[in-house]
Amino acid sequence: MPPVLELSGLSWSVGAATIVDGIELAVEEGEFVAVIGPNGAGKTSLFNLVSGITRPTGGTVRLDGADITGLPPHRRARRGLGRTFQSSSVFPTMTVAEHVALAARAAGAKRVAEDGEGVRAVLERVRLARRADDLAGGLSHGDKRKLELAVLLAPTLAQGGSSPGGPRLMLLDEPMAGVAAEEVGELTDVIRALHRAEGRTVLMVEHHMDILLGLADRVAVMHHGTLLAIGTPDAVMADPTVQEAYVGEEL
Repeated sequence: MPPVLELSGLSWSVGAATIVDGIELAVEEGEFVAVIGPNGAGKTSLFNLVSGITRPTGGTVRLDGADITGLPPHRRARRGLGRTFQSSSVFPTMTVAEHVALAARAAGAKRVAEDGEGVRAVLERVRLARRADDLAGGLSHGDKRKLELAVLLAPTLAQGGSSPGGPRLMLLDEPMAGVAAEEVGELTDVIRALHRAEGRTVLMVEHHMDILLGLADRVAVMHHGTLLAIGTPDAVMADPTVQEAYVGEEL
């Protein structure tokens, strides 16, 4: 079986500036790979290339062995690639349940009721069922992050069930950013369950190694647009090249 995600020589340049430089990375089915590095390392730019927001100037992106380099974001989503962004984006005057139902309809579900069992089942998976009828604008930042995960899972309802459909590959761009300390634990548990219990493949940008130690199978370190190192969290932390590159900087 081919890797779920395979990047070969993936590059993006703007004029004379190279933002992402020759990334080689394979992510196997069910694997959790964390991408770390300081601001400006190219992490979000890499996610933009993988999700189709930005066209690469070199290299290829393959999903389940198929070349998707030229596909727009919505066609990648239909092939099983889901993504969240650094900044939360919800409709403040819509309820939590309405978000999931709308996303399911956008994915092709013909009849999805906001108060239906399918929507509630999706919300249960991200621990938001109790907030189903609440307006999204009133959610805490941590709950908004969980709602974004529920929206990613909503295509399940277009596939005729509540589990385990939805994206095969989830790109999570700094999901803990701005989340209150008391909410980090539960959000981490939700992401862990989506990965381990449901077998989803995850690529996640995160700055805090203490969070990643309990989640990631491997850690990829980006530095000036290149992939500096990749390995287990412990191996990466002990890598002299990584230590030298990040002297005085938080991993």
